[in-house]
Amino acid sequence: MKAIRLHGRGGPEAFAYEEAPQPRPGEGEVLVRVHAAAVTPTELVWVPTWTTPTGEPRRFPIILGHEFSGAVAAVGDRVKDVAVGNPVYGLNDWFGDGALAEYCVARAAEVAPKPRSVDHLAAAVTPISALTAWQGLLGRARLAAGDRVLVHGAAGGVGVFAVQLARWRGATVIGTASAHNAAFVHGLGADEVIDYRAVRFEDIVHGIDVVFDTVGGETLDRSWGVLKPGGRLVTIAASVEGSPDPRTREAFFIVRPDRGQLNEITRLIDAAQLRPVVDCVFPLAQARQAFEHKSTRGKVVLSVADGEGAQ
Repeated sequence: MKAIRLHGRGGPEAFAYEEAPQPRPGEGEVLVRVHAAAVTPTELVWVPTWTTPTGEPRRFPIILGHEFSGAVAAVGDRVKDVAVGNPVYGLNDWFGDGALAEYCVARAAEVAPKPRSVDHLAAAVTPISALTAWQGLLGRARLAAGDRVLVHGAAGGVGVFAVQLARWRGATVIGTASAHNAAFVHGLGADEVIDYRAVRFEDIVHGIDVVFDTVGGETLDRSWGVLKPGGRLVTIAASVEGSPDPRTREAFFIVRPDRGQLNEITRLIDAAQLRPVVDCVFPLAQARQAFEHKSTRGKVVLSVADGEGAQ
């Protein structure tokens, strides 16, 4: 199969588009013919990208990209609820090879039926981002109807789902974004959009029930002060994973696969309650350009199989 591989630690400049062995599904796994794979540039700074679960360096070559949409090409032993030919989307093991390839392997529990109302390109940008928003807002932050939520990076890959899910939940949604994206974020369901380049959000926002942070750094540090007593903050900024601040360590989380939640997300997409946002599309061979592209709305996606835009 064709794949994008890294033969040593590095960035997009080190990507090699080349032939690679086609993986085989093991027990409880499925082989997916990848139609589209989303791009998450921060994957290059994730700990699991370069180490094993026990902390040892991973063996090269490695394949990045853990968010995909495609069709089941084969199933391993003890797989009963996924069949060959099923259109699926999902995410796979951070510590294993990803989906920047014509085929990838995932545990059957890591994939769900692809939403029927969107193509593979839109489906591929959904699993990691939508599950992150779901688990951060509905799980960790316990967002409830009537809450006031502040979403940092509201036009980004995760932010677009956070805004929509918060709106669906019945919250009042305030998003930070550039002025260029203000109308777009309003269109996602935000009640108010703050131009982070022109206004310090803490000067005009107070009494927030939930802060959902995708930015980190100074933005995160300044966010504690806008919370009401008992307010909750969650962050996915990889830069804060090892923070010395116990509040920040407690606020940080990494998304996990969850088929049940992904099924709910599929239902919401097909009911037009959630809308995936594709920033732009590159062919697999141009993965370097895709990783270097500065996305402004939603996520970048790589087309892989012929007919990747098909339902």
